[in-house]
Amino acid sequence: MNFLKVYKSKGFELEIDEIASDKSISHRSAIFSLLSNQKSIIKNYLKAEDTINTLYIIKSLGANLEEMENTLIITPPKSYSEPATILDCGNSGTAMRLFCGFLSSRPGFYILHGDKYLANRPMNRVVKPLRDIGAYIDGRDNGNYAPLCIRGKENLNGFCYESSIASAQVKSAMILAALNAKTPSVYEEPHISRDHTERMLKGMGADIKTHLDQNFKNKIEIKPLTKPLKPLEIEIPADPSSAFFFAVAAVISKKSTIILKNILLNPTRIEAYEVLKRMGADIKYVIKDEKYEKIGDIIVKSSSLKGVEVKENIAWLIDELPALSIAMAVADGKSIVKNAKELRVKESDRIASVVKGLHSCGIEVKELEDGYEINGGEIKSGIVESFADHRIAMSFAIAGLVSDMRVNDTECIKTSFPNFIQILQKLTRIEIGN
Repeated sequence: MNFLKVYKSKGFELEIDEIASDKSISHRSAIFSLLSNQKSIIKNYLKAEDTINTLYIIKSLGANLEEMENTLIITPPKSYSEPATILDCGNSGTAMRLFCGFLSSRPGFYILHGDKYLANRPMNRVVKPLRDIGAYIDGRDNGNYAPLCIRGKENLNGFCYESSIASAQVKSAMILAALNAKTPSVYEEPHISRDHTERMLKGMGADIKTHLDQNFKNKIEIKPLTKPLKPLEIEIPADPSSAFFFAVAAVISKKSTIILKNILLNPTRIEAYEVLKRMGADIKYVIKDEKYEKIGDIIVKSSSLKGVEVKENIAWLIDELPALSIAMAVADGKSIVKNAKELRVKESDRIASVVKGLHSCGIEVKELEDGYEINGGEIKSGIVESFADHRIAMSFAIAGLVSDMRVNDTECIKTSFPNFIQILQKLTRIEIGN
């Protein structure tokens, strides 16, 4: 699929119950199942390229996978295999960074690699702290770029590590290493990043404690495992980051309402919706379940938006900022995004990608080192490059609902949201070209 053309919408009322399952929880479910010695049962596992690659990796490590209808059963290996092949993470930075932490503390030799885009994303943020506690990791540019070679070993050193950034991926890698360390560890981040790892591992029986200190820094205390964890038994809810594209679609399209069904409502995952509400969006949550995480429906209606400044809780909405930029582009007044330098090292340089895309459709935008300034106006018909970044591709596809838009290089959408196109077709007319 080389390009996608989206035509202006005439408005819609739609209930969507086929949003892709949560990508973050899917990756973690597969990896964390290896920490038990019993079968894990996972329902609604995301069947996208990135998460399927994670399943291939755990199978290469010796896990047995069975699938029945919508249920995945993972039996962990009694001992880990040294894979004879490279472990392919595809386009997923989450997979590569989490496996770095996990495999560093498991005896054996492992090579992690990915596609050409992942191979150029920096890995020092996990490699360096892991090396500091005794891990053996090497790669291009002294381990900053894949392929990464790991000589895993048991009993890494416990640590007290203070991260300069709030990153769920770095945090998760270090927690996974700490579970197999010699002594207890403490991980600190400037504020709470997405916390699925802590929630899931604690639910499996890991001894992990979290609290905010007097400076509101997030401190996590991790004790090494003394026995295997309980197996997972989880039904993965719909991904709020994927659903957010259609929340923006409803807000910016006249005479439109969308009900997004069975969405994960973890507070660290709905910050982008809260920003939209600050801009004037009509958004309501209907909570249906709170057993492990808050899960429910999100009702979104057409709204008039005003500009907003976004500079806090960036770690909670880093994936949604490209889609949020489309809402900012049609808002009344100026919107500013700051403290988002992390966007530079995603699947593309998302600051540059957003700025170029908005320029292509007639929006006045200024690139900042750590974000951008957008002067809201009228999105005009244009041709936008995705830079092989799934979130850029989907964001500008949504922009097409207010003005005909062609987005080039859209095959990347399959990495995270395989049925995005099918849902989009329910909102408006589209054209797919090769």
